[in-house]
Amino acid sequence: MTLAGRGAVVTGAGRGIGLAVARALVGAGAAVVVAARTRDAIEAVATELRAAGGRAWAVSCDVTDLANVQALARAAEAHLGHADILVNNAGVSHSAPLQRTTLADWNRILTVNATGTFLCTQAFLPTMVARRWGRVVNIASVAGLGGGKYIAAYSASKHAVVGFTRSAAAEVAGTGVTVNAVCPGYVDTDMTRESVARIATKTKMSPEAALRAALETTGQRRLISPEDVAHAVLTLCDDAGRETNGETVVIAEGGAHQ
Repeated sequence: MTLAGRGAVVTGAGRGIGLAVARALVGAGAAVVVAARTRDAIEAVATELRAAGGRAWAVSCDVTDLANVQALARAAEAHLGHADILVNNAGVSHSAPLQRTTLADWNRILTVNATGTFLCTQAFLPTMVARRWGRVVNIASVAGLGGGKYIAAYSASKHAVVGFTRSAAAEVAGTGVTVNAVCPGYVDTDMTRESVARIATKTKMSPEAALRAALETTGQRRLISPEDVAHAVLTLCDDAGRETNGETVVIAEGGAHQ
């Protein structure tokens, strides 16, 4: 696979899945703009990618803020010339019983996970359509395809991402642009560790027992690696993925499937 000559933007690229995706894109030859709210984290990522021989730039961005997203689009155009690939990875997790989920919790999760995906896609899609080539990959979750205890807000936000993906894909069908979603289970990231720690604190379980309980909700025996998710993203980004549009690619222990 080669993405030489392609420009990519990855949100939430400071750690976890976003970092793995940025590394994979650079490894495939793409130039990459890495974005996140934490400037120091993405500067370190961009420095690492350049040290590995890649072309990379860091742009701080809060994906929930329209002006920030518009500034990201302008910066990406300045650095890349054009953005061919957008990976909407920025997101937050949350776990709490429904009755303990506050309106502030609900709004924060929906705004980051769903509205952020909407704003970024809306900002980058027109240029892709005009150039007749583009790939948008939204990082959703198996929680966007089903439900579970204590994840009402998170699950709702990821269902929104899946629905948005399918609708946006229908709008760009036949233009040379595709919009797809990747839906992993629990991934070996700081976000998962933070979620497990919250479960352990609230339930008085040990961290090990809390992790097992979380994995059981998705039928997993182990955490999925960020690199597995990044590989699935890559398969949707090159020319071979041009016929895949509006799909949800589920990442399980045995690999990816639609």
